[in-house]
Parts: sequence; C-alpha cells; structure tokens
Amino acid sequence: MRFPQNTRKFISIGRTIGILIILLLLISIVANWWANYVWQEEVGFSSVFVTMFLTKIGLGIAGFLLFFISAMVLFFNIRATFIKELPTENRSFIIANRKLFAWLNIGVSFLIGLFGSLLVRGIGWERTLGYLNQEAFGVTDPYFGRDISFFVYTLPMWNFIIGVLLVMLGAILVIKLSFYSIYELIKHSQRAQRHFLSSVLLFGIVVALKYLLAPYERALSNSVNLFQDSVVVGVSFTDKYVNIPFDYIMAGVTLLATVLFVLAILRRKVSFVKLAVPLFVGAFILGNAASLVVQSFIVSPNELAKEEPFLANNIDLTRKAYELDKIKTEDMEINDSLTQEMLERNEDTIKNIRINDTRPLKEVYNQLQTFRPYYDFVDIDIDRYKIDGQYQQVFISTRELTQKNLPDRAQTWVNRNLRYTHGYGAAISNVNAITSEGQPEYIVKDLPPKGSIEITRPQIYFGENDYNSVIVNSKVNEFDFPDNEDSASNRYEADSGIQLNGLNRLLFAWNEKAYRYIISKQVTSESRLLQTRNIYDRVHRIAPFLEIEPDAYPVVRDDGTMVWMMDAFTKSDRYPYSDHNGHSFNYIRNPIKITVDAYTGEVVFYLIDPEEPIAKTYNKMFPDLFTTEVPKDIQEHFRYPVKLFETQSDLYRAYHMTNLELFYNREDYWQFPTEKYYGEDISMEPYYVTMKMDDADQEEFILMTPFTPNKKQNMSAWMGVRNDGEHYGEMFVYTFSKQRNIYGPQQIENRINQNDTISQELNLWSQGGSKVIRGNLLVIPIEDTLMYVEPMYIESNNETALPEVKRIIVSYQDYIVMEPTLDKALERLMGLIGDNVPPNEAEEQPDEEAPTPPQSLTPDGLLNEIQAAFEDYRKANQAGNYAEAGQALQKMEELLEQWRAKRDSKGKESNGD
Repeated sequence: MRFPQNTRKFISIGRTIGILIILLLLISIVANWWANYVWQEEVGFSSVFVTMFLTKIGLGIAGFLLFFISAMVLFFNIRATFIKELPTENRSFIIANRKLFAWLNIGVSFLIGLFGSLLVRGIGWERTLGYLNQEAFGVTDPYFGRDISFFVYTLPMWNFIIGVLLVMLGAILVIKLSFYSIYELIKHSQRAQRHFLSSVLLFGIVVALKYLLAPYERALSNSVNLFQDSVVVGVSFTDKYVNIPFDYIMAGVTLLATVLFVLAILRRKVSFVKLAVPLFVGAFILGNAASLVVQSFIVSPNELAKEEPFLANNIDLTRKAYELDKIKTEDMEINDSLTQEMLERNEDTIKNIRINDTRPLKEVYNQLQTFRPYYDFVDIDIDRYKIDGQYQQVFISTRELTQKNLPDRAQTWVNRNLRYTHGYGAAISNVNAITSEGQPEYIVKDLPPKGSIEITRPQIYFGENDYNSVIVNSKVNEFDFPDNEDSASNRYEADSGIQLNGLNRLLFAWNEKAYRYIISKQVTSESRLLQTRNIYDRVHRIAPFLEIEPDAYPVVRDDGTMVWMMDAFTKSDRYPYSDHNGHSFNYIRNPIKITVDAYTGEVVFYLIDPEEPIAKTYNKMFPDLFTTEVPKDIQEHFRYPVKLFETQSDLYRAYHMTNLELFYNREDYWQFPTEKYYGEDISMEPYYVTMKMDDADQEEFILMTPFTPNKKQNMSAWMGVRNDGEHYGEMFVYTFSKQRNIYGPQQIENRINQNDTISQELNLWSQGGSKVIRGNLLVIPIEDTLMYVEPMYIESNNETALPEVKRIIVSYQDYIVMEPTLDKALERLMGLIGDNVPPNEAEEQPDEEAPTPPQSLTPDGLLNEIQAAFEDYRKANQAGNYAEAGQALQKMEELLEQWRAKRDSKGKESNGD
C-alpha cells in the first residue's frame, strides 16, 4: 500500500519522535538502574540487589516469552484460518496487506508480552526464590501430614503458576471466541473449531488442577461455604466430610464438563453443552448446599462435640505460630506484704519507676532542648544504660534537622544541599527524676551534648525525618550547631556516600534531577552524595521483603557513636490452622535486628535467631545480607518489639485457654484494662518496667501488660517478656486468684476520682487557665505484691505551655496517697502502713503542701486576706506556678465562705434574730 507524500512525511516524523521517546525511556531506565546499583554497592549490599534483579529479569523474560509466543501463535493461526475460511473478497484484502497484518501481529504480541512480563515479574520473584530456597519449619500439619513449609512456599508457587496460566488461557479463549464469531466461523469452520477447542481443553485442565489444590487452602481458612464461617480456623468437620471430597469431585466434574463441551462442538450436538453446563453448575451448587446443610443441621446444634479434634488443632497451631506455647505460666499469690525492707531490697526497681510520659515529654524536649526552629525531636524512646555502675532506665531522643523550618531567606540550594546537612546530639533524661519545677532531670543535654553518657560523634545525618539527599566534603563548610558567638562548622570525616567523580556526577545529576551537581563549583571530585537518609526508606531499599517495626530508637554505643536500632519481622499469612485475629498475617517472628549508623548510614542486619525458618530461607536467598555476630554494646540495648508483644498478648487473651470447652465458651476470656490518660479512658498499652525476676541476681528490663477478666475491671493476670542477656525474648504470665479482688488499673483510676482530697486539689488546678493531665498508670510488681503509680501534670492553656509533673499518686491495697515526689509518696505510704492508719483515714490526710484553713478574722480583716490571696493567685498564675495558684485560689474560697458567714450572722443580729 502506497501513501501520499505528505502522509509519508508525517509518518517519518512520527517514527523519529517515537524512536527518540523510546531511547529516552531506555536511557532513563538504565540510568536509574545503574544509579541504584552504585548506591547498593556503596552500602555493601549489591549482591542482594543483583539477586533480586536477576530473578525479576529472568521471570520477566520467561513471562514475556510465554505471553509473546502464545500471542504470536494465536494471531498467526487466526489469520491463517481467516485466509482459508473467509469469502474471496475478504481473503484477498488480508493477503494484499499481509505485511501490515504481520507487523500488527508483532506489535500487539509485544504489548501482550510486556503485560505478561510485568505480571510474572511483579508478583513472582519472591515466591520463586522462596520456593527454591525453602527451609522446613519442623512442624507437620495434622490433616495432610505436610510440613508447614509446603503451605508457606510450595502451595503459593503452584497457585502462582496456575493463576498465570488461567489469565493467559482465559484471554486466549475470549480472543478466539471474539474473532471466530465473525462470519460464524465457530459453527462452520473445522479449523476454527479445533483451534478454539484446544484452548478450551487446556483451560479446563488448569481449572481442574486449581480444584485439586483447593483442599490445602481449607487448612488456611475458617470459611465452610459461601454463607457460613466455622468456629474452627483450618480444616473443620464440614471441610473433612463435605468440602474436601467435593473439591476432588469438582476437579473430576470440570474435566468431564470440558470433554463434553469439546464433543458438543466436534459432533455438533448442543445436547452435550446442555449437559456440561448444568453438570458443572449443579455440582458447585450441590457442594455448597451440602456444606450448608451439614454445618447448619449437624455441626451447629452440637458444635463443640463435632469440632473438638479440629478445634484442638486450631488452638495448638495458633499457639505455635505466635510462640504462645513457649510462655511460662505461674500462679501468683498477691500478699499485703509491702515493707520498708522490701522497698530497700528492690531499690533499683523503685529508682526506675517511670514518673514521666513520652507524650508530654516530647513537648518539653521540643521547647527546652531544640534551641533553634530547624531542630526537632521526632519521638521519645525508652531504653536503659549503666550510668556510674547503676542500671538505669532512661528517656532518649535525637535532635534532628528539619530543613523546612529554616527561614525563607535561608531556603537556598546551597543551604539545603551543602550546608544544613545534619542534626546534632541527643537529649537523655531520667524516667524517675524531676526538677523542683516538674521538668525532666537530664542525663545528657544542651549543645554540644554534655552529661553522664558521652557522645563522641553527635552529628546525625541519618534519622527518622523525611530527609533529602545532601552533598558532603564540598567547598562549603557544613553547619554543625549554633554557638554563642558564631555557628560551629563541620567537615564530614567518613568514607560513606557516593563519590561524585567522573561518570557518577553525571549519573546522579540525572537520578536526582539536579543539574547543579554538574555546574556547581562548590561540588568537587572529592564530594560525596548521601542518599536515602530516612532510616526506614534506607532499610526498605536494601531489603524490601522485610517488614520493619515503625519505632526505631537511638542507641549510644560504648565508643560514643550513635546508631538507630530497628526490628524486622518475618511473617506469613499461610500458617495452617492459625488464627489471623484480624491481622493480615497468622505467623510472626522477630529474628532480625537492624542498626543504622546515624553518622555514616552503615546498615547491619543481625540474624539473632538463625533457626527461624523464614529468616533461614532469606539467609539462603541472600547469603551476604545477615551477620550473626552481635557486638555486646548492641545486644545490651535489644528491646522486645512492642508491636510483636501487642500481637501476642492480644491472641493470648483467648489462647491461654487450652481446655476445649473453656475456649469454645470463652469462659476465661481476658481483656486489656482501661486507664484515664489525658482526660480520656483508653485501652492500656504495654510498657517497660525494671524489676527483679525470681531466677535473676539483678533487676532487668521487662515489657509487660496487665489483663482483666471479660467485662470486669479487677486484674486477673499480667504478662511480661524479658529483654536482657540470654533471657531475651522469654515470655511469662502470672495469674492471680479468682477468689480475691486484685485491683485493676481502672478501679484504681475510679478510686482516685472518688478520693475527696485528691479530686478537690485536681479541680483547683483545673481552674485559672490551666489543665490537669493524667499520665500513664503503671502497675509495679514488687516481689509478691503490687503497687500502682500515676503522675499528674499541670499545663497552661497557652500554646507554648510546658507540662509539669506536679504530683505523684501511689496506691497500695486500699491506700492512696498523693505527694510532689515519688520518694515522699512512698515515705508517706509506709508511714501510714507502719502506723496502722486505716485507709479511709489515710485518704483524709491533707497533702503536706495543701493550704491550711485560715484563722477567724473580722470581716474587714477577711477582706484584706482575700485581697492578699487574690494577689498571690495572680502572681503565681502569671509565673506559671499553677500549684501555688491553686492553693491561693482554695484559700480565697475558704476566706470568702467565712466572710459570707460573718455577713449573714451580722445581718441576722441587726434584724433582732
């Protein structure tokens, strides 16, 4: 076919533009890939990147070839069929434009091949590597007798292959049916019929294979039919006797229906189609109907008896999947045994009771320790250190740079890319000590950081903020920290980062879309690019298959350098018989710890549990990713992940019951207690305490949470996990007597609210432009007894107000005391216990700083006292001394009551009464 000259010119221009666009796309793809490889090589994990890349490329090529060749063969056969079977006039058009149709065939097949490549590569690379490197779990599924690895690795791979084939064969069927419906070739052409039926047969075989795998999927679900779920997760009574047999029946019915459909077209007998469709649909409906009948009329009326062995599998495998079977349980008798000697024996426990909370503390840090608007404390974390030989729990946070808070005039390219490159130092404070003003008592503070923990390399180039890339070792000195006279400068001393010499400078100018990398005279061949500085993005870029705990925390190492500690989880949603409990997974472990150096960005993946099967598989997939040698100063700061502990404790509320009848009826179902926090009743979150275990010589770091019975507020148990040394990860539960009330957190909160002395003082503080903040209520185990501690904050309603710890409430047995410090509260508590003061009288004891009632005065004298009290209130309120303001306000109210009483008395006397 010849086109007009103008048309040929436009076609030529279009072809040139198309070629240029394709070249630019290819250059962009290659440049981005090469930049990623250079970055991975710089951080030391290029082998991980190459393994993933080659696997994706291999699968992409396989997917492309599978779909491309299938499409080429499909369209070639369709064209050949049309040439042979179409009328002469239509056939001659196809023959005359054979080259055009050939190019269309290639073009469309190429696009279909690209789709197949993306489909196979996108969801198949991790399944393929996992399948090829899978490690056994050492646990056998009780119904099929297969190792758990079959469900985690093998079955997903088989399903993946079948899914790809179903997509491809289904598309081929639709395309053939559409084309062969033209001129009714599907009816009249034997060639078209054979071509179409070959795909029907293949599609039917693949669907039958899908049904053959369906019984294994029953072990992963609690659904028994389209309308009902079972009380059992995994294979249930209805699955065993109805659903699984019908899965095999449906595989056979699918093959039979496929054969009937093929015969119907070959022999031109519509009756075979009329038989095939009802056969398949009827078998499907019959299977679900049988399941519905059995579940409704056989299982449900006697559910426990029918599901007993299957429920036992559910409980057993769920406990294994979440390691609940390793929890040590012990009955604990709570005694009224608190003595001064006991407090002295547990001195480290008392010293580490947290009387500050992270939420108000973050406000304090950001107001008192940032010093400049471009610094920010992102989060307050809890850790422990040995300070002057003492094991001490601390709050810690890093002072990170936030470039968007620089003044507008400072928002220049040089400042954002070369000068303002890093945060500086950390603030560390005691969890249990406050100043006289109610502020935290710092262990490390100020710029440069000074304190009991030495920080030798305070610069923070990598952290939790959303950082952009920066260039170090340029001709511009980096801003280090604000000094009294002038800003201190810094030069980057590490070998980290991508050296911007030669081709790298051009490559990363393209990658970062920053042409100034090339033209700036401030950037030299010795300059280094620090890229991907957010620690979560950095780890994800290296190992995208790992899920990271979203709460990294900084650690000051023995040499004074700082690293970020992170936790990585291995998960699966394919652990048979295990309960998802509302999560996207039903198996979880924490075998991997990660550190990211805050200065160099060096990432280290520590495999702390080499026998965990999924991590073991990852280790085979990527042999250069993990190390098993953990430095002592890193191991000392391991924290059991809160997210993992929350998941396990949530499951344990039901799965602590191993008695089938108890579990089925949820007779001993536990709840998380509630507490009053920031004026609201919230579910109590796990928290860290320092305490001494029975088998330990010293106090250790424990993550714990209390439990209460279902719809009750008394405490039934508490769960903890150890964090230190060789006992790391050991979980335990102490259960309490059901015959005696052990106060739960909400009961303590209610008793605080009902205490006349405390509630009156809190109400006074809530007046005069300030508010009371209730901190976390902590349950503190001390040997065989329990104590409850809650801080009280006072905060002005001003936007720049600082929350201040003004009182500490301590509760024990029926005693509740409130004092300015924990030491005073304990001293008063022990005095009441030692003097055998009844709890109801103890509650009436006035706070030692509470205002004393004024003496009787004349009305004029009372007015003078009222005026003086008002002046005291005004001054205290302006100075932010809200406790003193509250006392002055209380004194004013008492004086006013006396003045009214004298006024009323005088009025009665003047009336002759």
